[in-house]
Amino acid sequence: MAFYRLFPNQDATIYSQYPTQNTGLDEILETSLQVSDLVDAQASRFLVQFSTNEINDLLTNKIATSSWDSYLKCFIANIEGLNLSTTLELYPISGSWNMGTGKYLDSPIVTNGVSWLYRSYEGTNAWNTSSFSTGVTASYSTASIGGGTWYFNLSSSGFTASISASQTFDYASDKDLSLNVTNIIRAWSQSIIPNNGFICKQKTEFIDSLSVQPTIKYFSVDTHTIYPPCLEFRWRDYIFNTGSSTNTILNTPQATISVGENPGIFYPESINKFRINCRPTYPARVFQTASLYSRDYYLPTASYYAIKDLDTNEYIIDFDNQYTQLSADEKSSYFTLYMNGLQPERYYEILIKTIISGNTLIFNDNFYFKIVNG
Repeated sequence: MAFYRLFPNQDATIYSQYPTQNTGLDEILETSLQVSDLVDAQASRFLVQFSTNEINDLLTNKIATSSWDSYLKCFIANIEGLNLSTTLELYPISGSWNMGTGKYLDSPIVTNGVSWLYRSYEGTNAWNTSSFSTGVTASYSTASIGGGTWYFNLSSSGFTASISASQTFDYASDKDLSLNVTNIIRAWSQSIIPNNGFICKQKTEFIDSLSVQPTIKYFSVDTHTIYPPCLEFRWRDYIFNTGSSTNTILNTPQATISVGENPGIFYPESINKFRINCRPTYPARVFQTASLYSRDYYLPTASYYAIKDLDTNEYIIDFDNQYTQLSADEKSSYFTLYMNGLQPERYYEILIKTIISGNTLIFNDNFYFKIVNG
């Protein structure tokens, strides 16, 4: 398996209540519905874009298969006024835009980037509000014209897959955003539409009711935390080909496991193949002249890895039957990890899960490493 993460080259929130305000350097991305007795119902949406060159390089030079998935992931900062269910929608943006250098409620406001009314800066390149191209639309109230434009259908170009994504939240659900954007990435990579990034909005907006005011805030690329948005690619690179090796597969739950080829320190550009060394804790007694402990074993095919942040105890990469299955070659079981998606100056823990004789075993015996700034 392989995971690879890209981080945005620009993002911003646009507010109907402040139609020319830019928030390109704000630490928060926000999608909200706000109602008061003083003004009409207002909405906010956020935009996020990733480098076309980085996406194309990944698809061309790193992903060695046509079968892959991609997810836009945003991490919750704060949430208020959540309804019994609140749905966020995501679409590919249909026009270019400029991030700008403003922050929310700057005084005076900064208008040198994208806003509710404009794509570039105040007075230039207004968002289209009528006579849309085929497959393009917008959504706004008559009192709040603007708010971006996006593609909703590409069937006229022969691309029949859905290019929208949505996620519904309730009180018990995880509030982090994780949207499958594989079809959008494919449309970009096939040059069916240009990569202008994503726009995220609430499905229900401009409802003039004091009882309906959900506000969902995520960390932006300018956050001073370890939670910037990311575009996560997943593909299956599982191979179980032991060649001429005479090693056997471990078949006892009483096992001793270590992680080899782990120098402990990596730069963000590193790609490392971690090897799993394993053997029975109590080998069967046999007559032989070599040490029983010099022989290595393979883990069963139902074996997986996970990566956890050591400080927060959060899974950066969770166990996955499809994408984190351990491979094997003539030497040992192994997995390959791209370090680019891990935050620098932090420690991470490797966990190994395997199923032996019906027993699910998890090993995490101080398998640590650190990412350092290059």
